[in-house]
Amino acid sequence: MDNQDINATLGALQIGVLISFVLFGVATTQCYVYFTRFPEDSSRVKAVTAFVWLCDAANTICLGHILYTLTISDYAHPDHLNSPPPRSLSASTLFTGFTATSVQAFFGFRIYAFTKKIYIPALIWFMAFLHLLGRLILFSTTLHTSSLNTYVIRWEWLIATNWSISVATDVVITTTLVFVLYGQRSQAHRKTAALVDKIIVWTIETGMLTSVTTSVMLACFVTMKQNYVWIAFYAISAQFFANSLMTSLNSRASLRSMEGIFLQDVSTSNRPASNVVHVQTVRQVTYGDDPSRKFSAAV
Repeated sequence: MDNQDINATLGALQIGVLISFVLFGVATTQCYVYFTRFPEDSSRVKAVTAFVWLCDAANTICLGHILYTLTISDYAHPDHLNSPPPRSLSASTLFTGFTATSVQAFFGFRIYAFTKKIYIPALIWFMAFLHLLGRLILFSTTLHTSSLNTYVIRWEWLIATNWSISVATDVVITTTLVFVLYGQRSQAHRKTAALVDKIIVWTIETGMLTSVTTSVMLACFVTMKQNYVWIAFYAISAQFFANSLMTSLNSRASLRSMEGIFLQDVSTSNRPASNVVHVQTVRQVTYGDDPSRKFSAAV
């Protein structure tokens, strides 16, 4: 890597980190919206949400330090790319592992709450634990590497295996949720089925964001280890986990609005026209200790 393409190394890193900053801003806004809009949620859900945001914030700081070190502190010294990587890269690996594992375990709990069967959730939790274990090993090994290039060559199998487990976990979560929701749809009212269809679409979209981005990152890592394009996707994919959790929680407000329209349609269709104004109160959709009775919990 003596003659490195700056555009494919530092350029790719800069683009990925800047995009991750934007996504962190989105996650922060969604986190604020969640805590102001759903104060009645259980303390466990609030704790997971706060923990994910804190890990995401720490990871963002680490990414900023990596970018500053390589583009400012090491300015005009491209040969430093072959030096030991910043310690913040090791810390970023650890924080992204905590974020991904927490989000995947949370969705595993949602599947258990819906199905009341432990088999698939246990598989998800086990795979998430393996992913976290791999992250811990990567964190400890990056602390003592002589250069990122040397590290990638030596630990390629572990990095690729770790990301493959993450992709497989996301696919299992998305597929299971869609299957469970589709089964619920067959027993739902026609109007309620529209809500379930919306949830299914959101589930696929959020699951695809993390799995596809991680898959692209893995493909770039395997085929282009000589540049930092895979690190750019690494920075972006880490933010998608936090955003998928925040989006799934806040999307209940849209479902509540759709439910209100449905109740209004039922009310007006069953009553004769009159000059009386009917005031209708729609119960807020919440996520408590027993989310299995709420379609919104599967988003």
